[in-house]
Amino acid sequence: MVGTIGMIAQATAGVVGLQKIGAIGAGLAVIGAGIGIGQIGGKAVEGIARQPEAASKIQTNMIIAAALVEGVALFAVVVALL
Repeated sequence: MVGTIGMIAQATAGVVGLQKIGAIGAGLAVIGAGIGIGQIGGKAVEGIARQPEAASKIQTNMIIAAALVEGVALFAVVVALL
């Protein structure tokens, strides 16, 4: 009986460790997405400041790139939490 309880405790400790690793992975994915979207937005504003007549094209490309970064980040968070 004691052996079974010990095995269950060890298995639970392993799961908790994996949950922590998954949480760290999800956090890194979110941080990476934040950095990526920040860079996209900053460069887009810089490009619009340099060439205001191309603002609509730059804005469209910025939104598409930000959506792709968000999609990859969401996928990474789901994988990390699984």
